[in-house]
Amino acid sequence: MDIKEKAYNLLREWKGDNYVFGRGVLNQVGMVARKYGETTLVISNLTYMKSVADEVVSYLREAGVKIAGDTVAPDAKPNAPREDVYRLVTYILQYKPDSIVAIGGGSTIDACKCASALASLGKEVTPEVDHYFGTNVVSTELERTGKKLIPVIAVETSASSGAHLTKYSNITDPVVGQKKLIVDEAIIPATSIFDYDITATMPVKVTIDGALDAIAHTFEVFCGQKGEKYELAKDLAITAISLCCENAKKLVENPKDLEAREAIGLATDLGGYAIMIGGTSGAHLTSFSLVDVVGHGTACGIMNPFYAVLYSKAIQKQLKAVGEVFAKYGYADSSIVELNDRALSIGVAKAMIEYGKSINAPTSLNELEGFGEKHIQRALNAAKDPQLKMKLQNMPVPMTVEDVDKFMEPVLRGASIGDLDLVIEM
Repeated sequence: MDIKEKAYNLLREWKGDNYVFGRGVLNQVGMVARKYGETTLVISNLTYMKSVADEVVSYLREAGVKIAGDTVAPDAKPNAPREDVYRLVTYILQYKPDSIVAIGGGSTIDACKCASALASLGKEVTPEVDHYFGTNVVSTELERTGKKLIPVIAVETSASSGAHLTKYSNITDPVVGQKKLIVDEAIIPATSIFDYDITATMPVKVTIDGALDAIAHTFEVFCGQKGEKYELAKDLAITAISLCCENAKKLVENPKDLEAREAIGLATDLGGYAIMIGGTSGAHLTSFSLVDVVGHGTACGIMNPFYAVLYSKAIQKQLKAVGEVFAKYGYADSSIVELNDRALSIGVAKAMIEYGKSINAPTSLNELEGFGEKHIQRALNAAKDPQLKMKLQNMPVPMTVEDVDKFMEPVLRGASIGDLDLVIEM
């Protein structure tokens, strides 16, 4: 079976009719929105995404859907700053739409998911976003109050985080430069649409960041799986990493290659699938503390080789499977599958680093403009935050707060200078 066909099949089996995806499918947005009512609040970037927003609005109007306020509300800035969430809440409360059409990448969609929760629960519970960080807080409050969320229709435009498919909303406090997370099935968009051709409107750097995020999502979930979902997690990881290895470099050379963009879009969607069956861990946790110096996927791409060595003893099967993929596409020698123990983890880590270099991505923290000691300390402090505890527990070898300084600091020091030998295995 062709690797793309396999990806399509995996996604159809998962989402069924709740997901419209592929090439040339944007024109279905009007009929999708009409199912949720007569009026929708459209939220989008109004500069480089304006042509897409105009197209979406035309399809909505053709389907008889009214645009709330007869205007498009401006979206959230990168990393979904909390003040943008609060601004979007005011639009929702003013216009009282039947649904929200969120046009954009992960930041826009995450902000809309969070804004829907705040607008629906703020009066009865609290309008302060901090209350909802953590796992299942939104669901608990919905059950207690009897309230319902305003449906979010996610129109994904970027091969990136999989926000249009998942239960996660990453929101940033820009004052301290720290990202926090809502994890809740209640905030999964009611319906999602992803026309992979639209990603051609995005800078290639954004798509490459997405490719690294696809690998991070599937790799981290695969590493943490040991039960009945192991084979599915393996399928998702092998398929997504293969798509990225085969196609990301093509996009660096030709950003208008729509076949390659489709492949990276599929890979990021598989990443979204992965994080719905298992959790991400160390690299994602560290990425939350690097929001002011690098994109999320790229941060994970830098960190995962070093966390792979940290987890080495617990993920030998996973490392062999992933190493075989990287070898197939020329990023490692075929003999990598004959390695064991720390040597295997170092081999896979080096293959990941070679892949990053091949698509012009940074592979150490010191390459990032503005990175410094404060980021290491911020990451160590964040790892001790109870609201991010799930990332420590999701690790293939669960880490406690007491373990952070002993094991995580060497990972960060090693990633700073690109030295895998500094990492201490758990």
